Amino acid sequence: MVSRVSTVAFQGIEGVPVDVQVMVGPGKINMHIVGLPDKAVAESRERVQAALHASGLAMPPKKITVNLAPADLPKEGSHFDLPIALALMAALGAVPGDALTGYVVLGELNLDGTLAPVAGALPAAIAANALGKGLICPADSGAEAAWAGADIDIIAPRSLIALANHFRGTQVISRPQPAIRALPANLPDLVDIKGQESAKRALEVAAAGGHNLLMVGPPGSGKSMLAARLPSILPPLSAAELLEVSMIHSIAGQLSGGKLSDRRPYRTPHHSATMAALVGGGLRARPGEASLAHHGVLFLDEFPEFSPQALDALRQPLETGECIIARANHRVSYPASIQLVAAMNPCRCGMAGEPGHSCARGPKCMSDYQGRISGPLMDRIDIRIDVPAVSAADLIRPRPAESSADVARRVAAARDRQRERFEQAGYPRVLTNARCSTALIEKIAEPDPGGLQLLRDAAEKLKFSARGYHRILKVARTLADLDGKDTVGRLHLAEAISYRMAGERLATAAA
Repeated sequence: MVSRVSTVAFQGIEGVPVDVQVMVGPGKINMHIVGLPDKAVAESRERVQAALHASGLAMPPKKITVNLAPADLPKEGSHFDLPIALALMAALGAVPGDALTGYVVLGELNLDGTLAPVAGALPAAIAANALGKGLICPADSGAEAAWAGADIDIIAPRSLIALANHFRGTQVISRPQPAIRALPANLPDLVDIKGQESAKRALEVAAAGGHNLLMVGPPGSGKSMLAARLPSILPPLSAAELLEVSMIHSIAGQLSGGKLSDRRPYRTPHHSATMAALVGGGLRARPGEASLAHHGVLFLDEFPEFSPQALDALRQPLETGECIIARANHRVSYPASIQLVAAMNPCRCGMAGEPGHSCARGPKCMSDYQGRISGPLMDRIDIRIDVPAVSAADLIRPRPAESSADVARRVAAARDRQRERFEQAGYPRVLTNARCSTALIEKIAEPDPGGLQLLRDAAEKLKFSARGYHRILKVARTLADLDGKDTVGRLHLAEAISYRMAGERLATAAA
């Protein structure tokens, strides 16, 4: 007789149904696992046997065959331990087999029979709900799985014995409750920034429209400080965004204690990060920093110090909002709708263009350093600003600065206008101007006659690309939203063009 238990294998953030089949029959005493298991799945044989022994269940002196169907789908991870153990217990009569048919099971076993948390509990719960089934997972993963919905039946035991007693009716395991992670009380605040009024304005515009931002300035001018304060002015995640972000972090095993947070991700990889670390990859095609920053900020400090190949790998995610990892035997897609924020020095010595300083290597120092960033990647950056060194007057007698809370209110109001506009236009999944299509932005950001003439003159003089033209319209639309205006005016376009011209000056200086 064959006993069956349902579980899932993960492809990207989706859970693919897997049928765990166990047969106990005559033959040489052994336990075989088939169905393309990886090393972690193959080693579950030892963990299952030890956990069953610690739970007081003796292994039968027979041949045990475990099949993970479909057999041509690669199985990865330690979460197959619990479904294999339960299918074996059902085959031995330790738990009623019919009680398991309504559940998707996942969990890792310790040698003493207790259950360890696993990655992917939230996507597994969503997949189980789509199949019309409940979920059995470790207790430490229950709070995460509970976010899949209030109507899904979730059992989160701490051990095999507790689960067996639950099915026998001698112990009742209560349903876990969704847990939220407390927000940090001391987020960096914009009020700490002295001077840099134009940079703070650009930061507000970038936050309001979800635009990519590049800051160029000498060491110590405050570029990293400005970027670190961007999360404090961004609105919290919506319910749909929260689930998307949490599913990615769940697959990556980065949900501490199964607690979710509505704070937008803020990822700051080191400049030694590889291409696989940025866009995803590796042996098991895990999500990279771009996907972990989904619906949040990816901050790349020392921008030109990243390898050119790794930076160019971000071009497709910036355009399409997803990272596609293709291998010879499979293809995985992870969401990556990110806001790229980068900071760099103007040259390797860092002081090019600063009054009273000159590069020892001359113009070649700047051209070589800035040449590490490709033109197509630079073309995808909406706002490019110079961040000069802070003057002594700003440090000694700083002007009163706005707090992050004041700026966050304006950003939230601008985003509300964008969301309502896109909903009325029939695009409910578009939330910011930066993610708007070119056809739609031409319609909603049509400038007045004065602005149209200014845009035409600037395009002819600065030779904007088609992408650059539409990104100027998107930034101008955001500026109008911040002002509460329905029409994009000449002043909005002039400011949007100025943000583009900073990058054009960089390219000219590097030429």
